[in-house]
Amino acid sequence: MSALTKLMSASGGTWIGWTGAAGAAPKPFRHEGILNVPMALSATDVAGYYEGFANSTLWPLYHDCLRPPQYHRDWWRAYVEVNRRFAEKTAQEAPRGSLVWVQDYHLQLVPAMLRKLRGDVRIGFFFHIPFPPQELFAQLPWRRAVLEGLLGADLIGFQTVLGARNFGALARRFSAAHGRSSHLEIDGRVVRYGAFPISIDFKQFDDLARTDAIRERAAVVRARLGGRRILLGVDRLDYTKGIEPRLKAFRELLSSGAVDGRDCVMVQTAVPSRERVVAYKEQKSVIERNVGEINGAFATIGQVVVHYVHKSFAIDDLVALYVAADVMLVTPLRDGMNLVAKEYVASHPDERGSLVLSEFTGAAHELRGALIVNPYDVDSLFASLREALSFSQAEQRRRMRTMRQAVREHDVFRWADSFLEALAAE
Repeated sequence: MSALTKLMSASGGTWIGWTGAAGAAPKPFRHEGILNVPMALSATDVAGYYEGFANSTLWPLYHDCLRPPQYHRDWWRAYVEVNRRFAEKTAQEAPRGSLVWVQDYHLQLVPAMLRKLRGDVRIGFFFHIPFPPQELFAQLPWRRAVLEGLLGADLIGFQTVLGARNFGALARRFSAAHGRSSHLEIDGRVVRYGAFPISIDFKQFDDLARTDAIRERAAVVRARLGGRRILLGVDRLDYTKGIEPRLKAFRELLSSGAVDGRDCVMVQTAVPSRERVVAYKEQKSVIERNVGEINGAFATIGQVVVHYVHKSFAIDDLVALYVAADVMLVTPLRDGMNLVAKEYVASHPDERGSLVLSEFTGAAHELRGALIVNPYDVDSLFASLREALSFSQAEQRRRMRTMRQAVREHDVFRWADSFLEALAAE
């Protein structure tokens, strides 16, 4: 993250992480004042630890079991081993008395492992994804071990108050921890936990959106789409993102005549993600089939009604899409925060545009100017899309102004500062 990069550059921090590719790791290197220490994962590690336990056990479990989690003991052993290696490397690299900030569900065992190796450091942990309720987390055969791993931290951060409450209740139920809201005691230590909603670099997106180059790109996008009103979806290709019901609602808008394909177009981008995991391969096929069926039924020669793009975008191209879009569709079935919603808002200094936002995102608690929807309810999606397209300029400005103020005041720098200040406090 750019904000963490800037913070760490100022303090001379060290970043320990995996490159994302199997095989030997590059040698440590410095960039923008940060010492980057890459970790090596073998193909076997990637299959068991990353594709297996992290993304076929934990990811679905923590996202409402939208796909059945798979509980394989060899995946668990791989997860333990890789977490151990991260803890050992961190113990080697961390200066005495330093702050260590562990990021996300891939490394939940690291806090307790690191504490055994280095009792002098202060350890923080942050969840970028939702933390599940008791009835779901209880399925996990290694639930106590995971909770005890997290409880090695001094401070644990979640995207929402609900996620923090879920953790507190589970820790009291399945571990030796006890205590009240926001504080737990275990092994003679106090572990604090709470909500620290993540955000974006508002200024970066706002500044880009104001440039002539981006405005010109946005104008080109609109021209290429025939000057039609644009509904935009920007997601990783993931079964949690709610792309299917979104497409279904748009199809019903076309079928009912509520919108006309000559006046309105959907652009759906889907960044490739975890393509070796079976559930993701299946999701790709389903989305492509749905897009094909909609275009087959409603497109005319030279003018499709859904433009589907399966690739990553540079930030300039992404902001140009945000600027061009009349309605942003952010409708995950479950999401820890969802920063796309905030990026869209920050990219509209003209206060134009509307946001349709799932109630099952952390962002829904902050972006009060959005149309909040239940993404499982296609009728609600249908109505919200039609309403968003009908807003007057005055209504768009009123809603967008409210959301922009929220994102401007609670940007990623404030998020990082609030967590690190809380972690440093005794």
